[in-house]
Amino acid sequence: MKFYCTETEDVFKAVNSNENGLTTSEAEKRLEVNGKNKLKEGKKVSTMERFLNQLKDPMIIILIAAAVISGITAAYSGEGFADVVIIMIVVIINAVLGVYQESKAEKAIEALQEMAAATSKVLRNGQIEVVKSEDIVVGDIVLLEAGDAVPADGRIIESASMKIEESALTGESVPVNKIMEILNLNDASDIPLGDRKNMVYMGSTVVYGRGKVVITGTGMDTEMGKIADAIAQAEEGQTPLQIKLAGLSKILSYLVIGICAFIFIFSLIRSGDLHANVILNTFMVAVSLAVAAIPEGLAMVVTVVLSIGVTNMSKRNAIIRRLTAVETLGCAEIICSDKTGTLTQNKMTVVEHYSEDEKLLATAMALCCDAELDSDNQATGEPTECALVNFAYANGLPKPQLKEKAPRIGEAPFDSMRKMMSTVHKTEQGIVQYTKGAPDEVLKLCTSYLKDGQILPLDEKTREQILKENKNMAQKALRVLCAAQKTYEKEPENYEVSTLEKDLTFLGLTGMIDPIRPEVKDAIDECKTAGISAIMITGDHKDTAVAIANQLGILKSEEQAITGSQLDSISDAELEKSIQSYRVYARVQPEHKVRIVNAWRKNGCITAMTGDGVNDAPSIKSADIGVGMGITGTDVTKNVADMVLADDNFATIVGAVEEGRKIYDNIRKAIQFLLASNMSEVLSIFFATLFGFVILHPVHLLWINLITDCFPALALGMEDSDADIMDRKPRSSKDGIFSGGVGFDVVYQGIIVTVLTLAAYFVGHKMESGVWEITQSADGITMAFLTLSFAEIFHSFNMRSQRGSIFKITKQNKFLWIASIASLILTTAVIYVPFLAKAFEFEHINLMEYAVAVLIAASIIPIVEIVKLIQRTMEKDK
Repeated sequence: MKFYCTETEDVFKAVNSNENGLTTSEAEKRLEVNGKNKLKEGKKVSTMERFLNQLKDPMIIILIAAAVISGITAAYSGEGFADVVIIMIVVIINAVLGVYQESKAEKAIEALQEMAAATSKVLRNGQIEVVKSEDIVVGDIVLLEAGDAVPADGRIIESASMKIEESALTGESVPVNKIMEILNLNDASDIPLGDRKNMVYMGSTVVYGRGKVVITGTGMDTEMGKIADAIAQAEEGQTPLQIKLAGLSKILSYLVIGICAFIFIFSLIRSGDLHANVILNTFMVAVSLAVAAIPEGLAMVVTVVLSIGVTNMSKRNAIIRRLTAVETLGCAEIICSDKTGTLTQNKMTVVEHYSEDEKLLATAMALCCDAELDSDNQATGEPTECALVNFAYANGLPKPQLKEKAPRIGEAPFDSMRKMMSTVHKTEQGIVQYTKGAPDEVLKLCTSYLKDGQILPLDEKTREQILKENKNMAQKALRVLCAAQKTYEKEPENYEVSTLEKDLTFLGLTGMIDPIRPEVKDAIDECKTAGISAIMITGDHKDTAVAIANQLGILKSEEQAITGSQLDSISDAELEKSIQSYRVYARVQPEHKVRIVNAWRKNGCITAMTGDGVNDAPSIKSADIGVGMGITGTDVTKNVADMVLADDNFATIVGAVEEGRKIYDNIRKAIQFLLASNMSEVLSIFFATLFGFVILHPVHLLWINLITDCFPALALGMEDSDADIMDRKPRSSKDGIFSGGVGFDVVYQGIIVTVLTLAAYFVGHKMESGVWEITQSADGITMAFLTLSFAEIFHSFNMRSQRGSIFKITKQNKFLWIASIASLILTTAVIYVPFLAKAFEFEHINLMEYAVAVLIAASIIPIVEIVKLIQRTMEKDK
């Protein structure tokens, strides 16, 4: 039922109530039937569920499969379970890290939320009672006054200058003047939520006046409840990184199965012996290939690098709730932002004035309002009036001092019909009255104006000039107020409107607006340079939205702005085609925001959506990356967001985008390094098997993958971003991990390390036996292990830049040096510490053999540098 288009008597009939409210017994019956006035809580995810969710990752599943295979072969062969233990340790560490990060983020969100048990004043049995807001039912009569939170949806039956802040629900920054009269419904369309001036809604706050409402909807039947339901239905998709890693896992799975099957069958055919021991040994060779092919540390490296990014972002006031959201920011192409509080300061401010005497204008505005200045010089009260008090304070006129010199002795309170208010004050000079309100209305009552300190008759030319100034301010979407005064020789006989509001002297105009955050303009310019489009979506009126968007450089012409009612006349298909034409969406409702986000996504754009109100929550959940506000944001919005801004600042999003891009770059470096390393291991074992000798055992490969690969890979994840990282266009979400030449680099670098490893094996055999031949060699295995390990450590320095020379990188990565030195020491210890060498079945080699292995490994650096030079030359010639 459209209660805003229904007479009050019919509303009472519909909810079966009256002006005296419900009886206690009737309220209890309704509460039992309809339930509490609360929104349904989302399902809590237990720690165990989170842990199991971490194990669903394809890469983790492959690792678990490898552990199972290793366990089976170890059981049959009687060998140790070292491989199984090491792999499972990797799996558990990765899962624990993921769970820890999610839990830590949840705690950060909880710290931002302030939970309080709300109460409301209602009429029960004809008497005023204070009850818990959750116990309110349909038909209750609720009494509201300034400072009260609206507990449920209701129709206004009494209003005394009541203004309600509805920005959390509608996105409109200015409080709404509430009335009790019925609204006229236009047959062509429904009345937007923000224009239903005779209704109140859960989630809003009374900032001025008082009123009385009859409750028409509670809990999930409120407008906020509808939004909560829309949130539950919104779909969550995979992030670009999740999609790429899932694809990589699939490729690696096929590769592992294919290589293992080939080697197993090939070895059996070549041996011609199908005895159990031969089959088991052959199977073990295949398992060693599986261990070599799987980058055991990849999942852990990705998780840790993302966690590091989360920590860095938290230092920049961006709290990440979902790890993969870090990387998604890096490829964001569209940032849909709420206006109020994100692009603007959510604080009405006087930015222009027109007056003969600024201090007199400021005095009049500050005294003729009910906002106050507290002991910390912070204005409290209705936002518009707070702006006036701040205007006076900025002019050196604190309101407490003004009140002391000119105490109020009478008033004609604000009325939405008159659109003005008047206050009378006693001063040393006599009695003075100040009137403020809508310029058109106040000016009608003015017969004089102030000029050069004198009061002159208000002629038509001056009146036109004042109206022109009013129009100029209004065209800038400023909210304009007019101030006038009247002096008395003695106190007025009464304070009736008819007595006070006539024969006024015009003092001036103030134009106010919720101003933009000073740092946002630069942030949006940075977005443009980075190829990111900033989109404004707001519940505010179109002229206000366009004015702010013009200041920020979001739109070039007014044709790029569209309203919610215009969106209603466009189908989803039409919106999808025309979405690129719009940069500002004004007077929108929650369902519009979801449509806008989905239209951008269907255009193939990675889309971020920011917001603070409950009305933003469905679109935040639908977006690729949802961003909630930590200060002004509602609990509902924070809970569905992927990221929460602790400072509610748009510029923080841009900083997070930069961090996201850096993280993706570093993850790609780590993936390229690990895959090239694993390819060299696979190829080394593959060729050794073809030639009939063992070059490395599975435990050797696990050591390399987890020690000499993981540490440097993690250090690569801590690389600083490139200087031009925000000068690039966003990468396409369709680009794979191997795009941009990464696939070629993995292959050629893997082949080079393979050649170096095989060369070290044969050199080791020659130094041990004195002859060149293809046969088994204990020294060859040890030198091949050293060369492969050290080559990968040295190669990690090549990975600091895909194309640039490492000798031109001036800033050092201390983490990479630490990781490399630690890996070198540990690898050397495995060779020379007796009990470790015995466990790994290594032969003792002399210092000459050790030095040769290191030199062969070090040659990876000049070789890759030469290839990079050739690649740079070829790219310049294109």
